[in-house]
Amino acid sequence: MKYLIMVSHGRFAEGVKTSLEMFAGDANDRVFALCLHNGKSADDFKKEVEDFLDKHSFKDNDEFIVLADIIGGSPLTTFLNVFSENGLLNRAVVLGGMNFTMALTATVSLDTMDKETIAKTALSEAKTAVQQYEIPSSEDNDDDDDI
Repeated sequence: MKYLIMVSHGRFAEGVKTSLEMFAGDANDRVFALCLHNGKSADDFKKEVEDFLDKHSFKDNDEFIVLADIIGGSPLTTFLNVFSENGLLNRAVVLGGMNFTMALTATVSLDTMDKETIAKTALSEAKTAVQQYEIPSSEDNDDDDDI
């Protein structure tokens, strides 16, 4: 089985998870959010990750898509250290620069794609989603006055 684990500073991953539930239904059993909350230390977060892994009995053939807000940030590096200590890192793909489109793509693809294809597709969709919205000028709306 494949799982999505989102890791972030603050409550970012929790907010993305809440939004995912609006679009992809209740994915609580396969989508997780781990956050380094304001005022907590990396050691506090390490304990949270250890508790998370102790609570979930992942099987030997389970795979993981890990999305992080920032590559190199303390939440991700702490998470990956604990993940590695538990022998899980070699079954994961890790992506940084998490956005909602990336997380949604990964979530809806958990059952239909292998982890490498999910990573490639999620990155592509995330890049496509990042763009400037073009506000129509008032000149574009002038044609509506003739109706």
